[in-house]
Amino acid sequence: MDYLQGTLKSSAGCMGIGLHSGKTIKFDVHPAEPYSGISFIRTDLPHSAPVKVASEFISDTNFATTISNNGTSVGTIEHLMAAFLGLGIDNATVEIDGPEVPVMDGSSAPFVLLFKNAGIIRQKANKSFIKIRQSFSIFDEKDPERSIEVYPSEQLQITYNIDYNHPLLKNQGIHYVFSSSSFSEKLCRARTFGFMRDIESLKSLNLAKGGSLDNAIVLDDNRVLNEGGLRFDDELICHKVLDFLGDLNVAGAPVIGHFIVKKSGHFFNHKMLCNLLANTKCWEMVSYGNKAHVRKELHSKKQPIMEGANLNPVVVAV
Repeated sequence: MDYLQGTLKSSAGCMGIGLHSGKTIKFDVHPAEPYSGISFIRTDLPHSAPVKVASEFISDTNFATTISNNGTSVGTIEHLMAAFLGLGIDNATVEIDGPEVPVMDGSSAPFVLLFKNAGIIRQKANKSFIKIRQSFSIFDEKDPERSIEVYPSEQLQITYNIDYNHPLLKNQGIHYVFSSSSFSEKLCRARTFGFMRDIESLKSLNLAKGGSLDNAIVLDDNRVLNEGGLRFDDELICHKVLDFLGDLNVAGAPVIGHFIVKKSGHFFNHKMLCNLLANTKCWEMVSYGNKAHVRKELHSKKQPIMEGANLNPVVVAV
């Protein structure tokens, strides 16, 4: 993982279909100064406020992640945010002329290719990290099997488990250790997926208008309907990890910890993140330069970091 902040060397843009809106949307990503973070500007809404990516601006998590500020919203940001994290891009301004980020092929790979072609540069500013110091867990009272735990670690790791009522998705698990190379080589290529039986109900909710076999893996009761099948055997669960990385990258800084995730989705990912950030004794803000030091500016109200990473673990039920 890079310890200096990063941005694009030059601007890059493309056009694609919005998964839920069905609209053709153009977006351009521009370099930004250190400490700027990621911001979206809706060019189709001339006087709208920029929307900065931060956990407090998450406004909707139904089937995608949406951020909003003063009435301006941008949806389906998770695959783009995963690409930013995977390539170490901390600062960028995204100009977009529609309500959501284009779905492209349903993965992060087109964004990765776009940004690599534009070039990525390291900036003269240390990157900050949210480092887990005390274990934290959250579970769903209505479904106790849905849970996320996080433990101290020296690197970002994700152990992910799913168990859908489908032969291709029953009792699957994966352990992923984050690195830019592993992200670019495989994980970014994992496509979003859905079930044929759910398509009509989604469209009745004004969702998935732009969905097709070109930008999603579609499953019937037994098999993959896409002509080419899966890109790799564990593509489906890899996409759940990809979504989790994208949702985690609204925290304001990369997180260092070992996450154990069971049966989660966008809604529960953000429930976890908001509760984790609120429990400030579980983490500290650090940066690694010539002299490692702790930075406290992300959240104004801080509690002392407890000695002993696994003492008195925090457990939250929602």
